[in-house]
Amino acid sequence: MIALDTNLLVYMHRRDSPFHAAAKRTVSLLAEGKANWAIPWPCLHEFFAIVTHPRVFSPPSMVDEAIAQIDAWMESPTLPLLSEDETHWPRLRDLIGKAKLQGPMVHDVRIAALCLSHGIHELWSADRDFSRFPALRVRNPLI
Repeated sequence: MIALDTNLLVYMHRRDSPFHAAAKRTVSLLAEGKANWAIPWPCLHEFFAIVTHPRVFSPPSMVDEAIAQIDAWMESPTLPLLSEDETHWPRLRDLIGKAKLQGPMVHDVRIAALCLSHGIHELWSADRDFSRFPALRVRNPLI
């Protein structure tokens, strides 16, 4: 199963992104396809925070627009949302230790731990920071 990182969701939603067309095509193929695909819950939280933030986008997405976008993704019958379970902390602790992480990198390691715990075979992201987690295969579908 493929999981999507926040940046692809943002690019798909924001028409002013230079990556909008490619991200829209990529996300639409997954959302409208027959195979399961996934979004980690923290990526939906981060998506909302980014697209509605006036210091990130001018103008930012309206709250109703961001909510409608999340609702649209959640209508895909092949979309499970990835959340923490009892295996999350041991996996997260292991990844933090191996990568020697601290500070804001906790967000990325949380995504990696969720993906690995749920058997995700590939995370699609434009973020190179995920290379710190060699157990997780990461691909940028926009290049």
